[in-house]
Amino acid sequence: MRKPKLRLVDLFAGIGGARIGFEAAGFETVYANDCDPKVAEAYRLNFGEVDGEELFSVIRNGGMKRVPKRFDVLAAGFPCQPFSVAGRRRGFSDEGRGDLLFGVVEILKARKPEAVLLENVKHLKNHNDEKTFQRIQGELKGAGYAMKAEVLNSLHYGNVPQARERIYIVAFRSPRTLMKFHFPERIPLLRTMPQILEKHVPEKYYYTEEDRYIYPKLKAAVRRKDRFYQYRRTYVRENKSGACPTLMANMGAGGHNVPIVRDAQGIRRLTPRECARLQGFPESFAFPAGQADSHLYRQIGNSMTVPLIVRLAENIRIALES
Repeated sequence: MRKPKLRLVDLFAGIGGARIGFEAAGFETVYANDCDPKVAEAYRLNFGEVDGEELFSVIRNGGMKRVPKRFDVLAAGFPCQPFSVAGRRRGFSDEGRGDLLFGVVEILKARKPEAVLLENVKHLKNHNDEKTFQRIQGELKGAGYAMKAEVLNSLHYGNVPQARERIYIVAFRSPRTLMKFHFPERIPLLRTMPQILEKHVPEKYYYTEEDRYIYPKLKAAVRRKDRFYQYRRTYVRENKSGACPTLMANMGAGGHNVPIVRDAQGIRRLTPRECARLQGFPESFAFPAGQADSHLYRQIGNSMTVPLIVRLAENIRIALES
């Protein structure tokens, strides 16, 4: 008799990076939540359902009834901006973002799933002289969980040519099960830049002389076709490793941070599809018609790297089933 699939609850679901990864590892998604309307539109297009209510409303206004009473794993890439060096670093005091982790803890206490996966920026570990991280450990312990944490780079653990370091916190109700869980080992990078780039790119992604402020800087700096570049407000950064710099949520805002390449037609920014490939999304993943590229870049930059989540989910499943 085939074993029933382990059940996943996907919080701060974004465009489904965690869902795709866990389902590839044999899980079944039984509930998803994300309150951003643009994100929810993309999620529904690809998966059919998502609860668009803000998390604290789900918990405190009787909506906890919508969260299944029984599931096995909770995954939550809770908002990273309050803990990022690129933000104001207000941490838990950033109401409506930084404090949302406490909503996750409330669900853990109420539903008691066997395992939890949390993802955030690597600087979470050192935020506020490590007091933030210690608070997270304490909250999870108070909810009945023992945890492990590692900073993993998608470049080395997800087989995508993107240098993306994130902290992954894995916790289990059973300390014995936690001992059976291991973070994945480093693997060689097999997917390279040529496999990411599209062959036919619309003209709107190319920079021209009309881009008077940025084009002269790009023309002087972006010379090689085998490198990713990035415009960082006042200068152009070349990534000499051959990998793409971290995809960020504010890519394209004011022209900043979006990765740039040179091809046979000229100098251009990456397309949303190329960015999705750098996050390991399948080609079947669909973008909502009519959404501006700025929204698509933000959604992709906020996502988890799918192949890395697959490897984490597989190891969580092994630990649970052993």
